[in-house]
Amino acid sequence: MIEDNIFYKPFRTTGGAVPFDRITTADYEPAILRGIEEHDAEVKAIAENQAEATFENTVVALERAGSMLNRVLGVFYPMLSANADDVFMAVSSRMAPILSTHFNNITLNEQLWQRVKHVHDHFDASRHDVEDQMLMRETYDGFVRSGANLQGEDRELYRELSKRLTELTLKFDQNALKETPRFELWLSEDDLAGLPESVLDAAKQAAKDKGREDAWLVTLDAPSYIPFMKYSDRRDLREKLYKMYNRQCTSGEYNNLDVLRDIANVRLAIANLMGRDTFAEHKLQHTMAETPAAVYDMLNQLRDAYLPVEREEMQRLTRFASELEGKPVKIMLWDYSYYSNKEKDSMFEINDELLRPYFELSRVTMGVFGFASRMYGLRFVPNYDAQVFHPEVEVYDVTDEDGKAVGMLYLDFFPRATKQSGAWMTSFREQYIDDYGNDVRPLVTLTMNFSRPTETKPSLLTVREVETFMHEFGHALHQLLTRCKYQSLSGTNVYRDFVEVPSQFNENYVYEREFLDSFARHYQTGAPVPQELIDRLLASSQYGAAYACVRQLGFGYIDMAWHSISEPYEGDDFKFEYDAVKDVQAFEPVDGCIMSPQFTHIFSGGYAAGYYGYKWAEVIECDAFSKFQEDGIFNRETARSWVDNVLSRGGTEAPMTLYKRFRGREPHIDAMMRRDGIIPTK
Repeated sequence: MIEDNIFYKPFRTTGGAVPFDRITTADYEPAILRGIEEHDAEVKAIAENQAEATFENTVVALERAGSMLNRVLGVFYPMLSANADDVFMAVSSRMAPILSTHFNNITLNEQLWQRVKHVHDHFDASRHDVEDQMLMRETYDGFVRSGANLQGEDRELYRELSKRLTELTLKFDQNALKETPRFELWLSEDDLAGLPESVLDAAKQAAKDKGREDAWLVTLDAPSYIPFMKYSDRRDLREKLYKMYNRQCTSGEYNNLDVLRDIANVRLAIANLMGRDTFAEHKLQHTMAETPAAVYDMLNQLRDAYLPVEREEMQRLTRFASELEGKPVKIMLWDYSYYSNKEKDSMFEINDELLRPYFELSRVTMGVFGFASRMYGLRFVPNYDAQVFHPEVEVYDVTDEDGKAVGMLYLDFFPRATKQSGAWMTSFREQYIDDYGNDVRPLVTLTMNFSRPTETKPSLLTVREVETFMHEFGHALHQLLTRCKYQSLSGTNVYRDFVEVPSQFNENYVYEREFLDSFARHYQTGAPVPQELIDRLLASSQYGAAYACVRQLGFGYIDMAWHSISEPYEGDDFKFEYDAVKDVQAFEPVDGCIMSPQFTHIFSGGYAAGYYGYKWAEVIECDAFSKFQEDGIFNRETARSWVDNVLSRGGTEAPMTLYKRFRGREPHIDAMMRRDGIIPTK
């Protein structure tokens, strides 16, 4: 019976855990539609309230409205990225325009808008705490950014454009998800030169999973693609795989070229409606940067500092490759990972395969948890009773030192066909204080794509995968440690160019001996990482830092270029992307290869005109970590200040206000440049 739909009432489970055993794909659509009905009724009651509009009966009431819709979407959207088959994606395609229309109907409800505006215009900040003040500001600004000030035909045009944008971004996302599994590189015994045992085992297992016992399989999933490009001696196969990867979504059924142009043009049209010349101008109003000029100032400052060093790195690498091959070598895009790995190994006698045996996944997990315990007093207890959306998912109850519930953490480690590539954190439920004063704790999920166990070995991670784990765990801590009244301000609901600060901060610990010593043990012998190996790892940490920074700047320039167009764009996408990055490009462009059609962060994620935020946040987090280096990297008093002033506060105050309260000043760029070896260490 339809009334048995689990989403229709709050989950009656311990801690509010999602009852995945009672959810089917067929449940989502009716639950979303009913959730919309209930939300509509609640909004109507707020808008038509005959009492004078107040902060409580209008702004807070809006914040609390839509609980059922939030409940279903809180599960639906994470599953769309982590466990969506064709049937699920079809539901998403049907629901996307309906949801877009629903939310537009709220922000374009004139009667409701007038009540919000009345409260805003008569708001007495002295009678409210900072969180109330921020909710008022965010609610009012959110209505304005969503077209509430538009009139007549412009309102209807905004509705149409918003609906169209929702459809386009969903299509872009689904095309990217469906395209990646289509590419496969099958290898015979003659194709394996240079590949270490761990890569061979994984490729053999992938082939067996496809019913082939006589071959090895490499795919475009990160745990397969990245090590092949790093280790394979077969330059022709590296080139072939590189072109597979970078020609995704450029032709055929899942072509995203037209889609991405349409997305950029629709965003421009929305910005123009809002009185802005570009989408970047429109979007950046709600960031720390505030303007495109500030973004370009930061990108260009880092470019000018790092590019000369990057050029020196590339010249040195070219000389190394030529000496290695005994002839002049022109390094191409499919060569960088291969030769840089060999050069790094020759300089420091360090590579992923030497360290991988010490990073068995279960031990890394315990090390990551141990970090949170030592820093913040958190405890992680396996919850074997909680239902999961896939058999491989692990669940942990998180408590503080006093045993008080902090939240639940779901860990989803391995690639599969129904899962997007990459790594991310999201929540099935965010933290807030309910109408009865109860602190509703978050349900957080970390999704990764790590190397799978094989028949002979457990999952053994690379250093970069350990970094990824710590990065996403930083997001999780931001979500778990939050203590806010309002859901829309809690956890990671902060400015986009601040959200990466806690996550990138965590990455610093991967190169700290004190952290590594706490968990890194050989998966067979139990021996700790030899001290000389740790010394070599730490010595190598600056290798390629300039190249990595400049590469990341390139992504930021691509993003800003697409969202700085001031006229609808119908040109050559390949030339457009090349022109955006030509000043920081280390290699010649490759015919038919382009990043934009698979750049989900900016075309279907939340990073449009915001990808620069990774570098913006890096400046801040490096400065923050320098405080821990001064006080002790596990100093509990400093960690407590980090929690009290940053991790627990969500978006309740301006990010710079929170950061200055922790650090006592604004961040300096010098900490990042010292870490990367661009300027000398003091």
